[in-house]
Amino acid sequence: MAHKKGQGSTKNGRDSNPQFRGIKLYGGELAKAGAIIVRQCGTRWKPGYLVHIGKDHTLMALAAGTVRFRESHVDIIPSDPSVPAYAAVGSTR
Repeated sequence: MAHKKGQGSTKNGRDSNPQFRGIKLYGGELAKAGAIIVRQCGTRWKPGYLVHIGKDHTLMALAAGTVRFRESHVDIIPSDPSVPAYAAVGSTR
């Protein structure tokens, strides 16, 4: 006779944490350097001027400035006058 109760196995009971994907900063909002702009699966949004893409396709600001979405790219319009502004950022085509 067993003196300890047996450990039954469960077939469920595992759950993964959510990824919290989506747009974190919208167009016209101010972004600090290093701020996450978009967390995404794949490259729906591509990095534009002053935007870095991480290995999980997260888009991050390289400098402080205003976020701008154009077509399928995301740009940062720099707020610091010493950083040169990209000429095509103002055009929407």
